[in-house]
Amino acid sequence: MSGQDTIKLAVLDDYQSVALEAADWSLIEPAVAISVFDKHLGDADAVVRALDEFDIIVAMRERTPFPQNVLGRLPRLRLLVTTGMRNLAIDLVAAPMLGYPAAEHTWALILALVKQIPAENLSMHRGGWQVGLSTGLRNNTLGILGLGKLGLQVARVGLAFGMKVQAWSANLTPERCAESGVVYASREELFATSDIVTVHLVLSDRTRGLVGPTEFQTMKPTAYLVNTSRGPIVQESALITALQGGAIAGAGLDVFDNEPLPQNHPLRGLDNAVLTGHTGYVMRENYITGYGGAVEAISAWLNGESLRLLN
Repeated sequence: MSGQDTIKLAVLDDYQSVALEAADWSLIEPAVAISVFDKHLGDADAVVRALDEFDIIVAMRERTPFPQNVLGRLPRLRLLVTTGMRNLAIDLVAAPMLGYPAAEHTWALILALVKQIPAENLSMHRGGWQVGLSTGLRNNTLGILGLGKLGLQVARVGLAFGMKVQAWSANLTPERCAESGVVYASREELFATSDIVTVHLVLSDRTRGLVGPTEFQTMKPTAYLVNTSRGPIVQESALITALQGGAIAGAGLDVFDNEPLPQNHPLRGLDNAVLTGHTGYVMRENYITGYGGAVEAISAWLNGESLRLLN
């Protein structure tokens, strides 16, 4: 790269300020000048203003979208690197990250809901004692939407807790369920009979808005919904109505229609919603894998090579 201006690289949405310590960026320095953004940039116009002078952008999963109306306004952009197994914000498959953290996070939310952990923890810190009744998992029914790699991991834990585990997705077969020790259920049956419904589907035109008013009206009033997949799979307005009106007992959510979740969003005011800020994959091991892969890809590009090239 001698004889050329220093290449400018932007690392986006590093909310925990861990990007620089998660990988060996010295592999691409001093050829590349690195700038880290630890706050979300905002809408499309704000993204363009902030990134107008950068040649390389490293995007973390789907935190900042890159539709055509953004990409077309970044004339200096020469390389866009994304972390994660997929990034719907640019609609491309990328270098792999670890999948199991999302399954673990699903169970963290389930246990927080059924064991009333947030309320009990708050009471203890305020000087109180017992404030509610938890429920058990054994002999209850876990309904899984999507029995892929993550859904299957969640299913195995449910079985270990002594739960009846059932699953549905558009392409799922009874044979596939039987191989995993899971009961095949119709979509209607799953919502009507599950004590916990957890979402593990890929966001697509077919799954967008899949869970809506009909599903919430079908669910037990004592049931919980957990979503660690993608926010728009669940119709947000219908979920809020269900939580406010007691149609379901509660929800555990790690994903939302708009991220970061606006500060005045109605979900933030609901005591029966356990919320985390899309942290299902936010683990040190994942950051090391993701940012390490980004450095590797940039280094290869600087040397005129292609590594996990995306179309």
